[in-house]
Amino acid sequence: MISHLDHLVLTTAHEEACVWFYTQVLGMKLESFVGGTPPVERKAFRFGNQKINLHIKGKEFEPKAHTPVPGALDLCFIAQGPLDDFIAHVQALEIPIIEGPVLRTGATSKIRSIYLRDPDLNLIEVSELVAGH
Repeated sequence: MISHLDHLVLTTAHEEACVWFYTQVLGMKLESFVGGTPPVERKAFRFGNQKINLHIKGKEFEPKAHTPVPGALDLCFIAQGPLDDFIAHVQALEIPIIEGPVLRTGATSKIRSIYLRDPDLNLIEVSELVAGH
């Protein structure tokens, strides 16, 4: 019945640092749009055919999750290029890799992953598909 994920919502307590991380570290595009109840200007991070809508802790838009809190997400993204290129990128930015590279099981195949934390301490997994699996 479900085809794919359109967007998810990330709640941050550190808006400026969050925007920097998702745009400069992960390479997502920051966009603004009007939405919510009542309609107001909002921010989102776009990548591929998906986006992450941004909520600021204490200023969430309605409707929202029952208990929106920063640091509760565990997200896995597939890198656009080789994982080793992404590793070099985060090392150049002095972003700590907390685990990896390690082999994991993704939605469609085996993946090779590293783990980072965003400014709200969400767990961010960045992976590449492993050929032949």
